[in-house]
Amino acid sequence: MAEEERSFLEKFKEVSQNKSRDNQLFLERLRKKRPVKLDETVEGFHNAAFEKIDCLSCANCCKTTSPIIIDRDIDRIAKRLKMKPSQMIDAYLILDEEGDYVFKSAPCPFLMPDNYCMIYEDRPRACREYPHTNRKRFYQILKLTWRNTLFCPAVLDVVENLKNHYGNK
Repeated sequence: MAEEERSFLEKFKEVSQNKSRDNQLFLERLRKKRPVKLDETVEGFHNAAFEKIDCLSCANCCKTTSPIIIDRDIDRIAKRLKMKPSQMIDAYLILDEEGDYVFKSAPCPFLMPDNYCMIYEDRPRACREYPHTNRKRFYQILKLTWRNTLFCPAVLDVVENLKNHYGNK
């Protein structure tokens, strides 16, 4: 990991932890209010965040968390790896406490040293949709959004912009 990248992630982790409780309370209040045009507002902040933040310079999501892997993902990844789905499960997956398949370890076994994904075209659906800040009915995933502020600098940026936009009261 480059020194600059390490420093960025260390600073992000500290900032996200320091703002965690405030962000959690804000997002709970936002869920109760359900502001009109929340989806459009979040989408604008999502787009602005990804103009500033390059996932390939971070990849913290791939380094620290595991997505839920659904059956379609298993089939697609196994085909990509020229394995049977059962072999792919045995090699890379475990069942978590909710009974969902997740990767056995972090970082992701398909994350390469340059932060590129070895199976990018066939990556799990959860990876394709991450960090979920550009989806409809955003109010439904505010608890997930709060958790993602601890892993993704772009999500933290979106939430900070939401706090400024709606007032952090």
